[in-house]
Amino acid sequence: MADELRKSIDKADDQTPKSGGNIRNLIPYHDLREWIEEADKLGEITHVDGLDTDEEIGMASDLIMHPEGANCLLFDKIKGYEEGYRIVVNFFGGKRQNMTLGFPTDFSKIELSEAYFEHQIKDMTPIPPKIVEDGPVLENVFKGDDVDLLKFPTPLWHPEDGGRYIGTGCYTVTTDPDSGWMNAGTYRIMIHDKNSTGCYICPGKHGRMHRDKYEAMGKPMPAVTVLGGDPMMFLNACTEMPLGVSEYDIVGAMRGEPLEVIKGDVTGLLFPADAEIVLEGYVRFDNKKDEGPFGEWTGYFASGVRDEPVFEVHAIYHRNNPIILGCPPQRPPDEMCRYRAVTRSALLRNNITAAGVPDVTAAWMHEIGNSRLFNAIAIKQRYPGHAKQAGLAAASVHVGAFCGRYTIVVDDDVDVSNLEELMWAVATRSDPASSIDIIDNAWSTPLDPRIPPEKRAVGDFTSSRAVIDACRPFHWMDEFPKVNAPSKEEAHRAQEKFGYLLDGNGRR
Repeated sequence: MADELRKSIDKADDQTPKSGGNIRNLIPYHDLREWIEEADKLGEITHVDGLDTDEEIGMASDLIMHPEGANCLLFDKIKGYEEGYRIVVNFFGGKRQNMTLGFPTDFSKIELSEAYFEHQIKDMTPIPPKIVEDGPVLENVFKGDDVDLLKFPTPLWHPEDGGRYIGTGCYTVTTDPDSGWMNAGTYRIMIHDKNSTGCYICPGKHGRMHRDKYEAMGKPMPAVTVLGGDPMMFLNACTEMPLGVSEYDIVGAMRGEPLEVIKGDVTGLLFPADAEIVLEGYVRFDNKKDEGPFGEWTGYFASGVRDEPVFEVHAIYHRNNPIILGCPPQRPPDEMCRYRAVTRSALLRNNITAAGVPDVTAAWMHEIGNSRLFNAIAIKQRYPGHAKQAGLAAASVHVGAFCGRYTIVVDDDVDVSNLEELMWAVATRSDPASSIDIIDNAWSTPLDPRIPPEKRAVGDFTSSRAVIDACRPFHWMDEFPKVNAPSKEEAHRAQEKFGYLLDGNGRR
């Protein structure tokens, strides 16, 4: 597959004007508006007018965000709000998910994940952002008493949410007070009033590390939140990047040019010059309010209500007719797990290989576990213990460790992205008594619905892991029964020759 993938990319790259001779130049947009134009060319934007934020936008979003091929929705003329103030949801689906990452629209999800790593992550040279004096985000600037978050349409995304979350498809920029490292991470933002929000950050996340340092110093934490921006930047902000690396530098490397940013007047933090809406201010530890509950990525209201530091907004910057990028979590599989599966699976394979595990042929962090809870890797077995080594590594590296409930290791004849093939391997190649290893006291999250109440009460947010060896037993691999199925090459020839016999539901 790797050779075919490389040929497809080379062909696409040859047809694209080059500034650096690289596939990254296929990314056809720089901001959210250009992305919408490209998605519209694919016929994958549906315009929806006249809905309310109390129920209808949340209801429509839940309906549309589960099917993988459903269109992106662009809400306008929202009841009770100024016309032109818009919300877009379900951006990562259909052909547009390939377009978003800058690759041909006919790539499968495994091909897309592999291409993302090989041509946008592997061996990249970070390119720092470029500070500019002006940009579309400065078309409207409000400070002090003029700050008003309530003018932006903010849905009640789930009926049981404890408030209105203006930040779901957003990212928040913070800095390490010791090193100056600037991080962008995706944390939910609930409106409290016209000039303050909550900003919940799970323990162990990079933004939480920054927050804990500021709190220990007794100082408020400077922060900016981007509520509508370049989807590429959002994707990288919600992907586990290395400690000390700025997502701004990574996106610059992917584009082959520096991201243009504005230096905030209040905090000095940087934010994209073409962002739709930016909030700037300070997270204060002497001012806490109830935050939550919120329907989260696990498919549950697991974290309840808690006192969280308040993000006091001192300035709002926004474009004319601003667009909020909405990405409310739903019960998986949904939009969130689709994009995380592509990016995190590529990083998982890279992390395992970097840890010294040889011959890892594929990795997939399954959508049904929201690309965290149910992960699979394929290997070409080379020696006794290889499968267990690979599984333990996958459950321990950064991208696989956070709430990584199940890790399954299979042989390289199994498509790890195909849930039926994966579970067939578990059912036929693993032995419950000898193929499962349990790891206790592993890194989890308050959002984990399986943490017992007594552990929650004392702030113990750890859980166990299962590593399942679903490979043919190495010592008698040659004696293992032959698979009753055509080889990948034979299956491909059959599809080409007789695919016309399948109906629309059976066609691969």
